[in-house]
Amino acid sequence: MVDRTLRALASACPLPARRPAPMVDEVQDWLAALLTESGLPLDGPARHRLHQARFAGYAARLYPHADEADLRVLTALFTWFFLVDDACDGPQALSPERISALREGTLYLLRYGPRPAHPGLTGPLRRLLLRAWREPRHRMPDRWRTRFADAVAEHLDGTWRERMNRATGRRPGVDEYVVLRRATSAAYVSYPLIEFVTGRPLPDAVYHHPALRRVGEVGNDLLSWYNDLASLERDRATSGGHNLVLAVAAERGVPVDAAVELVAERWRAAMARFVTLRATVPSFGPALDEAVTTHLDGVADAVRGTIDWTLESARYG
Repeated sequence: MVDRTLRALASACPLPARRPAPMVDEVQDWLAALLTESGLPLDGPARHRLHQARFAGYAARLYPHADEADLRVLTALFTWFFLVDDACDGPQALSPERISALREGTLYLLRYGPRPAHPGLTGPLRRLLLRAWREPRHRMPDRWRTRFADAVAEHLDGTWRERMNRATGRRPGVDEYVVLRRATSAAYVSYPLIEFVTGRPLPDAVYHHPALRRVGEVGNDLLSWYNDLASLERDRATSGGHNLVLAVAAERGVPVDAAVELVAERWRAAMARFVTLRATVPSFGPALDEAVTTHLDGVADAVRGTIDWTLESARYG
């Protein structure tokens, strides 16, 4: 039933699909070598799962204009976040204290550079992030690096809050979960990377303008809720209720299958709102409007790219 719902929502999505870049396979192979170089303790099956997940394909769908060098950076960053997500989930998940330390170590590296090393971020995860962060750190201005680090802080704080909930057996209601999910999804981390690829960071006053923030928030909901549908079976076993379908089922007192339909209806309504909000963003003047349009297109690509990658990736299969 869930697979049918995912495909129906994809078919009804009004956002255009982007063709993946032709160098995706080469970048995916490069990633495998990078993971070995970073010393990640992956056995054969784990490497196969990572390859089948096709993180390079995900990055390429979100940033269809990235050249091969930038696609490598994006793929490495995406892989780092997925590895952290895996480490913070499931029966062998990191403790809340360890996640908090990881957050502090990650933010230290992003904000202050690689020296001295912070004890919260060590080993292969540190080496992978060092490699992925090298180019953005050197290329992008201070305000962009701060913006990116702030988004990572929010994401890892959300990851910590979810882990605390699971540790204490606390299941959030729908409204609380929606807010938390906006942090744990890492969509807000992906938005600054639009500017990395285009080389045109927006002024803070424009990037944080309420009209752009509303578009970004609804875009986050769309890709997060679609992901919750895709990961439902896994989340029923491991998430402690941290899935929109499960939260709706518990709050409404309905079976999970009925909650799937309610979430699909909620997703369709959010998509209609996204289209309206995107069309009503005001002009910021001829010097900025093209960059704003590029940003809005990038948010739409994050939504549509998540849909298409979810259907082609083996991560949730």
